[in-house]
Amino acid sequence: MKFIENLLEKQKSHFEKGGKLEKLYPLYEAIDTFIFTPPDVTSPECTHVRESLDLKRTMMTVAWALIPCTLMAMYNTGYQANLALEHTGLVATGWRADVMNFLGIGFSAASCLSNFAYGALFFIPVFLVTNIVGGLWELLFSVVRKHEINEGFLVTGMLFPLILPPTIPLWQVAAGISFGVVIGKEVFGGTGKNILNPALTSRVFLFFAYPAQISGDAVWTAVDGFTGATALGQAATGGLSAVSVNWWDAFWGFIPGSMGETSTAACLFGAFFLIITGIGSWRIMLSSLIGMISMSLLLNNVGSDTNMMFAIPPQWHFVLGSFAFATVFMATDPVSAAMTDKGRWLYGFLIGVLGIIIRCVNPAYPEGWMLAILFMNAFAPLIDYFVVKSNITRRMKRNV
Repeated sequence: MKFIENLLEKQKSHFEKGGKLEKLYPLYEAIDTFIFTPPDVTSPECTHVRESLDLKRTMMTVAWALIPCTLMAMYNTGYQANLALEHTGLVATGWRADVMNFLGIGFSAASCLSNFAYGALFFIPVFLVTNIVGGLWELLFSVVRKHEINEGFLVTGMLFPLILPPTIPLWQVAAGISFGVVIGKEVFGGTGKNILNPALTSRVFLFFAYPAQISGDAVWTAVDGFTGATALGQAATGGLSAVSVNWWDAFWGFIPGSMGETSTAACLFGAFFLIITGIGSWRIMLSSLIGMISMSLLLNNVGSDTNMMFAIPPQWHFVLGSFAFATVFMATDPVSAAMTDKGRWLYGFLIGVLGIIIRCVNPAYPEGWMLAILFMNAFAPLIDYFVVKSNITRRMKRNV
């Protein structure tokens, strides 16, 4: 590490003001502060509050919380592909199959190594394209605005690949993350100023622009010539009896779906880590769960002769689709979510209610958390405004 530190220090003069690479200083600063803790401190004569949890550490904490979902994304993607190959008799083709054959790894759903390796060949390219393209946009805006590259993209770069199906074309990944970074964040001023979650903004762009590749009721298993509906899509068309997996398989995430959203168990590990570190709001998570349960129970009692989703009980809504992932990692975004404690209760509850309404009432789109969260992102400042105004009014009455 000392060698790297000395190397960066020697190159620093080229990137500072007056150097030949002055315009690329944000890139140098990003690499330097990512590897080493910056030495800058506030002036001792200034009054300030010391806080060890800066933006970089906050983003890194979220990244650590996403590791179980990332590992499950690679394993389950390969597992679902190997299952499809075994059940249909199809043969894996393309460069991924060539890599597997070169490494001497067979295609077997019973092999953990095969599942991880084959799944990684789908996930890693999506991850790399997301971070390379998104990182270039971040660098461009940092150079133009002459400020450092913010670490906020670190989380967006991990979240976006996890909410995509494994067969998404890479050019669409590049288009989606470009839209999310530029339109969803940079036009508002960058990290900390966006009103919408950038990762969800990227996904909603792809959903409406290219619905054939990223639909709400059917996600392609990573096998050429094979398509299959998600468990949520099966529930929408045939009710709970049509779902081909049991509850525990759905809970652990051994079902088709977007790469990182299938495992409720992995999301709960992430939720626990975010809560104990104080990064994720437990109020938003809990109120979203309460809203989901309340609305699903209401629809269960109302019933419907034509819409099978009305009969899906809360425990199945909990494990099907992206409820857990959206609640833990998307709804709790500290920038786009409500910031007052009372506001977080209302914000989360309405996400749970709206998500079930979109998921159940619209049978053509049996998923609702993406739209529910983005809708509540837009109303989060208004919720906080009324909470603050109510507190001011109450305190003024006490002083009369």
